Amino acid sequence: MYTIEASELIINNRGAIYHVNCRPEEIAETIITVGDPDRVKEVSKHFDKIEFKNKHREFVTHTGYIGKKRISVTSTGIGPDNIDIVINELDALVNIDFTTRTIKEKITSLQIIRVGTCGSLQKEIPVDSFVASTHGLGLDNLLNFYQSSNSVEENQLLQAFNTHTQLQKGISEPYINTASIHLLKEFVQDFHQGITVTCPGFYGPQGRVLRMGLAQPQLIDKLTSFHFGNHRISNFEMETSAIYGMGKILGHHCLSLSAIVANRISKEFSKDGNAAVEKLIVKTLENISAVL
Repeated sequence: MYTIEASELIINNRGAIYHVNCRPEEIAETIITVGDPDRVKEVSKHFDKIEFKNKHREFVTHTGYIGKKRISVTSTGIGPDNIDIVINELDALVNIDFTTRTIKEKITSLQIIRVGTCGSLQKEIPVDSFVASTHGLGLDNLLNFYQSSNSVEENQLLQAFNTHTQLQKGISEPYINTASIHLLKEFVQDFHQGITVTCPGFYGPQGRVLRMGLAQPQLIDKLTSFHFGNHRISNFEMETSAIYGMGKILGHHCLSLSAIVANRISKEFSKDGNAAVEKLIVKTLENISAVL
């Protein structure tokens, strides 16, 4: 049986995994991820009971209950590089025996739901509305470091996207993965749905110009105008594709939910993004506690 070396799986002196600093018993099998560490308490304030709180660097974790439903909320920080850390470590907490440093025979499938903010790429998806991502399409390159495979539909979508945008030659090789249907079907009412593009940065990678010129000045137009059958790109942000891709490889159910704080087509920004996020948090917790 393969033993994972100390340099590959780093466990600290309290028996917790290195970055998120949690022990296996300290996380639930339903996990909400948020980018902002300060948003963790905005989720857990709705719990009926909190049994565990922890903080290490930008990784804050609270675990508690809504009724009988045990839930954890963990901050990831911004970007796919941080998602690489968090998803790997959450998976290790449930699927690796920390004593023997071996993979468990019985694999646990987590439910991982991202609750965050994003920019709309369609005029009719206004600020302060919500998007449930049917797919995560990555321009960030993370999943290209892992072995993965796609369904026929995913391959068709990716081929159509590459043909339409011609971005792959100037950036990295795009990749795509689908949301968990098990989770997505519970977030239909009050949610727009569409493909979410994940970018490796906030300014140039999302078509913003301050003092540096863009290598892809038509990026937003190309994303907005893409269609494949009933699919279109609804929004972009900085984590979804990494969560979907890693979740699929590891066998977890993943969904990304976003509050629209900016509409990049109408050039509007939310007057109260915190209020929009709070509504999304409440809606997410209601659905989790009721049906999942």
